[in-house]
Amino acid sequence: MRVLCAFPEAMPSSNSRPPACLAPGALYLALLLHLSLSSQAGDRRPLPVERAPGLKEKTLILLDVSTKNPVRTVNENFLSLQLDPSIIHDGWLDFLSSKRLVTLARGLSPAFLRFGGKRTDFLQFQNLRNPAKSRGGPGPDYYLKNYEDDIVRSDVALDKQKGCKIAQHPDVMLELQREKAAQMHLVLLKEQFSNTYSNLILTARSLDKLYNFADCSGLHLIFALNALRRNPNNSWNSSSALSLLKYSASKKYNISWELGNEPNNYRTMHGRAVNGSQLGKDYIQLKSLLQPIRIYSRASLYGPNIGRPRKNVIALLDGFMKVAGSTVDAVTWQHCYIDGQVVKVMDFLKTRLLDTLSDQIRKIQKVVNTYTPGKKIWLEGVVTTSAGGTNNLSDSYAAGFLWLNTLGMLANQGIDVVIRHSFFDHGYNHLVDQNFNPLPDYWLSLLYKRLIGPKVLAVHVAGLQRKPRPGRVIRDKLRIYAHCTNHHNHNYVRGSITLFIINLHRSRKKIKLAGTLRDKLVHQYLLQPYGQEGLKSKSVQLNGQPLVMVDDGTLPELKPRPLRAGRTLVIPPVTMGFYVVKNVNALACRYR
Repeated sequence: MRVLCAFPEAMPSSNSRPPACLAPGALYLALLLHLSLSSQAGDRRPLPVERAPGLKEKTLILLDVSTKNPVRTVNENFLSLQLDPSIIHDGWLDFLSSKRLVTLARGLSPAFLRFGGKRTDFLQFQNLRNPAKSRGGPGPDYYLKNYEDDIVRSDVALDKQKGCKIAQHPDVMLELQREKAAQMHLVLLKEQFSNTYSNLILTARSLDKLYNFADCSGLHLIFALNALRRNPNNSWNSSSALSLLKYSASKKYNISWELGNEPNNYRTMHGRAVNGSQLGKDYIQLKSLLQPIRIYSRASLYGPNIGRPRKNVIALLDGFMKVAGSTVDAVTWQHCYIDGQVVKVMDFLKTRLLDTLSDQIRKIQKVVNTYTPGKKIWLEGVVTTSAGGTNNLSDSYAAGFLWLNTLGMLANQGIDVVIRHSFFDHGYNHLVDQNFNPLPDYWLSLLYKRLIGPKVLAVHVAGLQRKPRPGRVIRDKLRIYAHCTNHHNHNYVRGSITLFIINLHRSRKKIKLAGTLRDKLVHQYLLQPYGQEGLKSKSVQLNGQPLVMVDDGTLPELKPRPLRAGRTLVIPPVTMGFYVVKNVNALACRYR
């Protein structure tokens, strides 16, 4: 052994000085002796001791799921979409036949497609092929000669059996449309901030294009009719709506119906208020219009699409439910998380913001169950922020935390359908941008559609309990939801379970599957931002691979990362992901 210094040949006397240096072993023993004496002398500093195996991981979370019975079962079309009537103003309606848009919409089917928004109550139907040409003046698409005819010529039948028209628009046409839309966007914003809206003309040809998009995409169209056309006695003037109904019936269009959008705002928008009782009578009138029309005699009717349930809104809903609660197939309302615009990316990660929805759900349920217990409730038009959102924030990866938590919370609390505002074009809360590229929330929605079934399961977690402090509310930064895996996904047998997990912590979390989930194979679908922008990125990666559409315009394969059976799930900080637990043989998931 190599010696650092030599000991003297003879033992030193008691008053001799210690050697200047020691061998490594002797040095270690001397250090332990010194620490022991120091402790006896009153130095109480704790020594580093190895913890027992069970205490090694203080952050380890045990997770189990009840698999015998679902706690809720939501609609097969739970995650649905919305298109705003502003697409008539800015011209994007003519491009709904784009192959890429139809492909992206098909990826989220089956779903409802609601055609409605702020401009619903300024929409008028005219059964004319092209009103501009009939007047002899230039059409709205004056910037491109024979614009509409070029679009028709570029339509090709992709699905001859359904008669779908799918277009391959020339790049120059798309570029000109983007320029027009950018100019029109300023006009639309001015209308929105001033709360004064101009009338919109929906032609028969435009309705044909809208229905073609919905039908070819596998979406069921819900059309919101104008409720602000009023007679002198404040009753609803149904003349324009009746014309639209007759035309749609002549084309055999399978459509469900609504009347109006956020009736609680009519006084500020039009100077004429409509109370809940009158709105209920209007719905009964609409129902009477539908019944004689053979194709719509059993059509679904939804409403009243109220805004955030404040005191005056609750009063409106109460009056409506008294008169027409049994008339509608589902009661609908809207939710906006933030008034105004988001100013920083971290706003989307605030747990207090995520939890504002829960109280609104309870308020709506209380009124509905008072008059029609068990009636379906839809959140119809959910946005992160008002005024169309904030560019580079509302359309970023960070906004997905709010969206995914909304989906989990609504299903858990029994809301039957949630409609995302908007699929395309309107503001910055959309899923697809004007280059027809999917944004982070689109990929999140696509994963949800592919993996999550309608049956909701109860989650049991151990290891997250904390003692509440006086005056302080504990808000979970780790959120775990569980559903039966979508039975349409043939990659997984019936009985599999899908978890989706949101980790808002700045540290990773470890989750150990227990009980019925123990030692089962798991497929991970971890969604993270891609690129240098971090949380503000508009691109995402799945299990480390960037998600982009394939060159031929099709959706990419969503490949999972298989995890070894019994392995602890490690959830990276500030991420969200889906975890399919295979072959659980859950009784709740084996049958439809």
